[in-house]
Amino acid sequence: MTSVQSPNLSEASSVIRVAIVCEPDTAFLADSLEALLEEAKGFTFSRFEYGAESDLKPKPAGLANPDVVVATLDTFQATKVEPFLAPLQRAFPRRPVLVTTAHPDAFDVFPLLEMGAADFLVPPLRRSDVLPRLKRQARVSPRGSAIVQRLKENIGLKQIIGESSEFLDKVQCVPRFARCDATVLISGESGTGKELFARAVHYLSSRADRPFVPVNCGALPENLMESEIFGHKRGAFTGAASDRGGLIREAEGGTLFLDEIDCLTPQAQVKLLRFLQDGEYRSVGSEQIGYANIRVIAAANADFSQVVCSGKFREDLFYRLGVLTLTIPPLRERPGDIYLLACDFLEKQAAITNTRPKNLSLAALNILLSHSWPGNVRELQNVLMRAIVLSDRDGIEPSDLNLPEDGSVAEDQSFRQMKSRVVWRFEHDFLKTVLHVHDGNITRAAFAAKKSRRAFWELLRKHGLLARARRS
Repeated sequence: MTSVQSPNLSEASSVIRVAIVCEPDTAFLADSLEALLEEAKGFTFSRFEYGAESDLKPKPAGLANPDVVVATLDTFQATKVEPFLAPLQRAFPRRPVLVTTAHPDAFDVFPLLEMGAADFLVPPLRRSDVLPRLKRQARVSPRGSAIVQRLKENIGLKQIIGESSEFLDKVQCVPRFARCDATVLISGESGTGKELFARAVHYLSSRADRPFVPVNCGALPENLMESEIFGHKRGAFTGAASDRGGLIREAEGGTLFLDEIDCLTPQAQVKLLRFLQDGEYRSVGSEQIGYANIRVIAAANADFSQVVCSGKFREDLFYRLGVLTLTIPPLRERPGDIYLLACDFLEKQAAITNTRPKNLSLAALNILLSHSWPGNVRELQNVLMRAIVLSDRDGIEPSDLNLPEDGSVAEDQSFRQMKSRVVWRFEHDFLKTVLHVHDGNITRAAFAAKKSRRAFWELLRKHGLLARARRS
């Protein structure tokens, strides 16, 4: 173990203390990090060689109470990383642990975040990338963090509505993604809520007090795309009457959300790749290099594997953007959420107009459940808005929806038949969700549902879900 202090430190109170834990065969990564910290102002560090757990216990000559911990790993193996992180978290309790690896291409970041890592540093380690991340993680105070986290979750997640197990899998990723600063690539059909997820990641992160800047790349003219994102100098092109900072500058310290990222021009892709690698960019018509500290979240409706194979999108940029990935399921794959989304929208519109929320008749709900929703949540909102405007009644009937009825739903279906269909769908989705939450354990799931174990088992059998359950 070595201990080095940066010679440029001016005020001890502002010093960020870094503990570097080095796994065998990754000494070059630790050396690279030490070199960055030695040249930077406001950092001091100690290095711990990873061996037995006892080697990680704070020593008088080292940093007994660092602000942040950086671990250098050789390769990712879950059985190897978990016992590696556990002693770190015990030796440096409540301190953020950032991880970097000698082989980032073979590294799966998401399981690492699940194990408790705060962020992931992509080598080669660069000053413009590493130092801002260390500073942000060091600013997170463990005191009062539970209250702050609850407030941020309320802001970040309250707009995301859904209880189906497929959807909840994606929602549970958001707080984990927010803890780190890696780029996120969100895919999904139009109208599934990709921007809502991007906003949630931002508002749950340490950047929540800085701007969230969304831009639809597909709506930008090709000849102005670089100017809008990177800015331009006066006279750079016809119509450039003054300097423009660009969206990257607007997002300084915060998050830049690039929707329909697959619409970027080849030249803009090159400049974005350079920015993601080095934090550097040039405004159009400028010779001066600019630097920005932002997080980039990208989204696309298309299947990126096909877009890359077609040659329309750079493969190296795709891998740089997709450090963390999230695919939002379409509404037709989570029909149990349609009623929740409809009620939430009707209540919000009633609050805007200061009126009572309109109720959905059972027949109208049945139509909503039968529709395939190619436009997803956005289409559902548009249909309900039209129904609110056109209906003079307190409730919404099928005639107000202006949707084609499914051929399997007869017009003369009885109240009892339609109610049975809605109840069956609710039961099925509820059982899937509660089983997922309790890892398939029937006893715990039945207790949570306030059902006897036998009654709960019978419901699972009725809905063909026993294969998902464990009998423990």
